[in-house]
Amino acid sequence: MSAIAPAAPAHAHPLEQSKFWIFVQIAMLLAVITGLELVTVYLPFMKWLLVSALVILSTVKFMFVIFYFMHLRWDKAFCTILFFIGLILAGGTMWALLKLFGAEASKPLPVTALEPPAAVMRVA
Repeated sequence: MSAIAPAAPAHAHPLEQSKFWIFVQIAMLLAVITGLELVTVYLPFMKWLLVSALVILSTVKFMFVIFYFMHLRWDKAFCTILFFIGLILAGGTMWALLKLFGAEASKPLPVTALEPPAAVMRVA
């Protein structure tokens, strides 16, 4: 006699359906925020205001993605803390590299700094 597997239910668990619709709603919200970011770039406002608005919109998108699509909302708090520690380390490294190799570091040296000292030029 062969064992017959029980048939799968026709509908999923109600909790799974609600999570699905939460993900769909968040995806639509992320699409709207992306559209706002695209429109914001072309607005004729002061540069600091545009950059501030873009940073805020990007931060909101980032938080939605990490907490819902990366499932940090349902993880233990320790995993979330580890994630943010890594994020802070990466941000600090990026900031240090930008300062090290930024616009100020890329300026050419003055001509006087390129000339060797007079004592080095005299070879007897």
